[in-house]
Amino acid sequence: METLTIGDAFISGMWTMIFASMPVLLISMCVGLLVGIFQTATSIQEQTLTFIPKMLAIIISLLMFGPWMFRLIGGLAIRLFTDMYKYVG
Repeated sequence: METLTIGDAFISGMWTMIFASMPVLLISMCVGLLVGIFQTATSIQEQTLTFIPKMLAIIISLLMFGPWMFRLIGGLAIRLFTDMYKYVG
């Protein structure tokens, strides 16, 4: 019987969190970079100009990647609850 530690579960959870959040963070970062370049080129320094495109990009990316993120996090939850006896004993 294989024994697992809480550290293994923690590491698995951390990697799942990184993989699940990566698409949304990358898209938000790219949109912010493009808007920043646009603001620098046009000398427009309006704060809502950065906020609105980022929010739209985040909403669209959550709609696109949401099912995949849910499956990834749900798979981790199922794996943790299925292997709970390995952590206790």
